[in-house]
Amino acid sequence: MTIVNSFLTWIMKKRMHQIELFMKYPDEVQEEWFHTLIHSAIGTEWGKKYEYRSIETIEQYRERVPIQTYETLKPYIEKMLKGEQNVLWPSEIKWFAKSSGTTSDRSKFIPVSQESLEECHFKGGKDMLAIYCNNQPEAKIFTGKSLVLGGSHQINQLSPDSFYGDLSAVLIKNIPIWAELMRTPDMSIALMDNYEEKIERMARVTMNENVTNIVGVPTWTIVLAKRVLELTGKSNLLEVWPNLELYIHGAVNFEPYQEQFASLVPNPSMYYLETYNASEGFFGIQDHSTEKDLLLMLDYGIYYEFIPMEEIDKEYPKALSLHEVELDKNYAIVISTNGGLWRYMIGDTVKFTSLNPHRIKITGRTKHFINAFGEEVIIDNAEKALTKACAETNALIQDYTACPIYFKGKDVGGHEWVIEFEKHPNEFDRFIDILDNTLREVNSDYDAKRFKDMALKRPTVHKAPQGTFYNWLKSKGKLGGQHKVPRLANERKYVEEILELMRA
Repeated sequence: MTIVNSFLTWIMKKRMHQIELFMKYPDEVQEEWFHTLIHSAIGTEWGKKYEYRSIETIEQYRERVPIQTYETLKPYIEKMLKGEQNVLWPSEIKWFAKSSGTTSDRSKFIPVSQESLEECHFKGGKDMLAIYCNNQPEAKIFTGKSLVLGGSHQINQLSPDSFYGDLSAVLIKNIPIWAELMRTPDMSIALMDNYEEKIERMARVTMNENVTNIVGVPTWTIVLAKRVLELTGKSNLLEVWPNLELYIHGAVNFEPYQEQFASLVPNPSMYYLETYNASEGFFGIQDHSTEKDLLLMLDYGIYYEFIPMEEIDKEYPKALSLHEVELDKNYAIVISTNGGLWRYMIGDTVKFTSLNPHRIKITGRTKHFINAFGEEVIIDNAEKALTKACAETNALIQDYTACPIYFKGKDVGGHEWVIEFEKHPNEFDRFIDILDNTLREVNSDYDAKRFKDMALKRPTVHKAPQGTFYNWLKSKGKLGGQHKVPRLANERKYVEEILELMRA
């Protein structure tokens, strides 16, 4: 395996020259991709509608094609789900990445073309390894296997020839043979729908493998790791997998999990590599172990635009090209892709920490949310759940806020709510259950994390005395109509401040 490791490491590192090229010539690479995308889609239904044939400049593109959201692209995607082709992209679309819901949909389905698989997602996967091998000349990850925690996939019943599933499952289902041979567990386990059974079988199979690297969301990685340690009786993962050297993660903020991973893998040389990979595309990779910002990957079949946050609520927000952005300003990302997403606002916000090369830091979402465990609960989800809980328990809410409860010891995570009632519910426990169950109904990702309390436990809800939120805003000097209580936050700061005020 040492020879194989040396050969594959050499192959991976050859890609670094191309990465260095787009780092050196970012504007030229982006403009080239812009013209390639426009030319490719000339004959599609979308391309004909917006007369792509006559678009020659980025300025014409911006003037002609409005900013899109999932809701505006949904009619086109629904045609594709039913089997229609050449709608948004010319090549055959038979795979859809299912991700968390929008304000009006429980789930959304992102088209995944063969080009986006190969030129974006798989290319990103190879680049993760290229960057790692370049940074760690003594890497030996190819002497063992990669433990990949993926999602599940199922046949899309709207068309016999199209399929959908979590992005990770779509990737696993289409993974090249050489990569499949280096991955564990096998596909029959990796694509199981029942996560409880899946974790159990993954733990039993992988604990006997030579795992050198792990790829997955921290939430489920910790769940699996704890089960592996229970089954083996070991005290940490290095006793199970002595050659473990790399953990690749993304999707949620890793900082709250660092202490637990340091306990699970007590090796100061353990390498942690963050990625920015979404259903819509692969966007960024942490290219330096000591820096937490992400290199924006510019040659993946994606043309980027960035909307300054002061423009976000305008009817026609002004979007900027890469050469127009500034350091330390918040931008909403807009993408045009080789999967058929056109001027699509994905909902994430970033700041540029470097312009040469272009590195970014994910700053949040364009709307308030909680996404500590991959659940992506947004304001609309919360409002629907609270409305139903109030209606069925005869309650009225004056103010509220919510945040995550992070993993601690053997406890799973959860959500913590502070609610100030105008009229208290007649059955408080029932109120909490309705809140929880409605969130599961309207948000498929939350529902998955709540399955048998595996990653999220039942919400913790505090009843705040009258005037609590008023006093909190007053203490911040933020009384007045322009200042509002943050409904959902992906950090604990606000809830802890309010709970401290309640204890005073």
